[in-house]
Amino acid sequence: MLEFADGLQPTRKTLFVEVVLPLAISLNYTYRVPYELNNAIVVGKRVVVQFGKSKLYTAVVANITEHAPEKYEAKYIIDILDEQPVVTQRQLQFWNWIAEYYMCNEGEVMNAALPSALKLASETKIMLNKDFEYDKTALNDKEYLITEALDIQPELTISDIAKLLGQKTVMPILKTLFEKNIINISEEVSERYKPRKRTYLTLNPAYHNQEALKELFTILEKRAPKQADAVLAFIKLSRQQKAVSKNELIEASGSGDSSIKSLIDKDVFIAEEKAVSRLGYDEDEDQLSNFILSPTQEIALAQTKEQFLEKDVVLLHGVTSSGKTQIYIKLIEEMIATGRQVLYLLPEIALTTHIIERLRVYFGGTIGVYHSRFNDNERVEVWQKVLNGDYQVVLGARSSVFLPFNDLGLLIVDEEHDTSYKQFDPAPRYNARDAAIYLANIYKGKVLLGSATPSFETYYNARVHKYGFIELVERYGGVQLPLIEVVSITEETKRKTMQSHFSSVLMQDIQQAIADKEQVILFQNRRGYAPVLICKVCAYTPKCINCDVSLTYHKHTHKLHCHYCGYKEDTPKICPACGSTHLEYKGFGTEKVEDELSVLMPNLRLARMDLDTTRSRNSLQTILNNLEEKKIDVLIGTQMVAKGLDFADVTVIGIINADSLLKYPDYRANERSYQMLAQVSGRAGRRGKQGKVVIQTYDPNHRVIKQVIDNDYNDLYFTEMEERKSFKYPPYFRIISMDLKHKNPEVLYNQAEYMANELRKHFGDRVIGPEAPLINRIRNYYIKSIMLKFERDTISIVKAKAIIREVITQFQTTKLSKGSVIQPDVDPY
Repeated sequence: MLEFADGLQPTRKTLFVEVVLPLAISLNYTYRVPYELNNAIVVGKRVVVQFGKSKLYTAVVANITEHAPEKYEAKYIIDILDEQPVVTQRQLQFWNWIAEYYMCNEGEVMNAALPSALKLASETKIMLNKDFEYDKTALNDKEYLITEALDIQPELTISDIAKLLGQKTVMPILKTLFEKNIINISEEVSERYKPRKRTYLTLNPAYHNQEALKELFTILEKRAPKQADAVLAFIKLSRQQKAVSKNELIEASGSGDSSIKSLIDKDVFIAEEKAVSRLGYDEDEDQLSNFILSPTQEIALAQTKEQFLEKDVVLLHGVTSSGKTQIYIKLIEEMIATGRQVLYLLPEIALTTHIIERLRVYFGGTIGVYHSRFNDNERVEVWQKVLNGDYQVVLGARSSVFLPFNDLGLLIVDEEHDTSYKQFDPAPRYNARDAAIYLANIYKGKVLLGSATPSFETYYNARVHKYGFIELVERYGGVQLPLIEVVSITEETKRKTMQSHFSSVLMQDIQQAIADKEQVILFQNRRGYAPVLICKVCAYTPKCINCDVSLTYHKHTHKLHCHYCGYKEDTPKICPACGSTHLEYKGFGTEKVEDELSVLMPNLRLARMDLDTTRSRNSLQTILNNLEEKKIDVLIGTQMVAKGLDFADVTVIGIINADSLLKYPDYRANERSYQMLAQVSGRAGRRGKQGKVVIQTYDPNHRVIKQVIDNDYNDLYFTEMEERKSFKYPPYFRIISMDLKHKNPEVLYNQAEYMANELRKHFGDRVIGPEAPLINRIRNYYIKSIMLKFERDTISIVKAKAIIREVITQFQTTKLSKGSVIQPDVDPY
């Protein structure tokens, strides 16, 4: 022990850390740091802490201080998990902003931001990684014990492993096993992403000699004429193209697979498997990587750069197929050259996989992909690579705004109007587009918002010069916008020319497209077979036992499904109310469209793209590949087919029933319908051929349909904005909605009335409600909604949120609040 001259000992520094726990608690908790860990503790590292009676959690260090908490005694942290911080200072700043702006807790943001494998807790499940071979002799005793236990029981929780080893903290050991790829953590491990392989053939160099080749022909013509045909076809093909694939050779020669296999076995051909692009871009890679921008694109690119000098956010408003992606690529190239990172946001996982192949052509291995279909090991891998700066470009869905960037220079938000950017449940209920603008601000980066049909908020901001604004008004390569024909379902029904859900016009166009070897996409914004089953005698409709919705019949399971909570039940044969056998299906979803088209046109090759057919990891990719390789004639889908897909041979688009979009009770219905119809139409005729769109509707004179036909976004915008202004809706007003939930409807009524009255004391008639929403019971919770509307300029939204928070807290301290759930949602659109 050190002794000072006056006999005093030196003072030891006691450190305390404020940590973010992955729990919905309003304040961050403070822990004490054991003296021996003082030098290792750094903001952004993960630590193991005990919270509650006996549960262990992984928390992130948000702040280091020497002040002990005043009201409680700080427990010690148990261990530090990381050598280097896994969360950056800027990320913590971003988490804090999201928690403040979207009125939630930092722990909820941490839950959304961190991959599960980085948030170990005592209930986290551990499994062996079956795809990985490892050497058991290289493991230490404790690691060996864990793997042996997992051999016997396929999944264990961290608490089980702690009991097995007889020690409190096992997280560092599990972290090592996870890094060695021996275990998987917490998620069901779906099938991994497999690159698509194609077999290419080359002729054995021994036969490059003319004499040897003649000799080979003489033998093959006598013994195996099919094989001789294959060799002849190969020589012919190899003169025309650089590489010959096995499939091309089978097609060109008419020889079977077995003949080619025999030639490979005889060493006449040498086969090599190569990974190829999933979307057929490999054929024209050279032309793509050196693509030339059209004059209008050049102007748009120059204008974008110019606007970035003055504005941090720029809107690129380009009609569908105007080549926005190529402008993005040029901007990404320039940003990478300066050494900064780029985040390219897309609304839908389908699009992410579709565009990644195009970008890999240019950027190779410096591009990373991040979305929810990845399993946990892959997500952590992407997280680490972004943190280490291995990825310069990240392409991802909304959750990729949470990645640990070092120096983010450019954020591209493609299809910025899309509702998929908004997270509805659970908290944080953030909008990735708005969050991206704040994120860019932290890094002093720029944001490019791209869309053919911008959201009104964005367009309004561009018109008042808050954002820069650039327009692209012509399609790339001079392709014309598709022809749009509107068909009245009422008229066709009168004339008896409707076949099931298909008008004579649509049937004729499908037949014509198939005859011309082209493809068709049919859009119906409902999945399942029939949304309602109804008794003809007493009008009984089966409803979900947990939610206030009718059940949807799904033909492939022969069950009735609830699309809100997942409840399923068998389809009744007789009406449980009156005993009648006359039950009929009303309405139709994608499954029924597929079913009925297969009866009307049995030779068509059909595929369906909706939530049911794309649940597994690679199913979506398979559908897109089959469409690209022309193994599908007609693709039937929900809004998934409307977004950004780009296929050369799709020339006809059919919108089976436009009314389900137009007649929706929501102030954004017209805006959304226009966006959806214009986006779906934009999938037609994208490469040199003019496409055709058939819109089937009961109301052919509807204003929005006319605006879609005329491609008149401005008319839609000005008409709608007049209404928005008079009825106090965004962008003129800001909305915060609040859902109160309770299992007892009477208690909920009292709670909602009390809450609304308390809010009215502060905000007066800005408070609307409480009202029952369209679906007023989900998962056994009854719901009441209160809406608050605030003027943009006269009220400080920060102060308003502080008051709302106080009212909620005060309500939660009363006995009345027992059993209630309150969910604030800022900008709930």
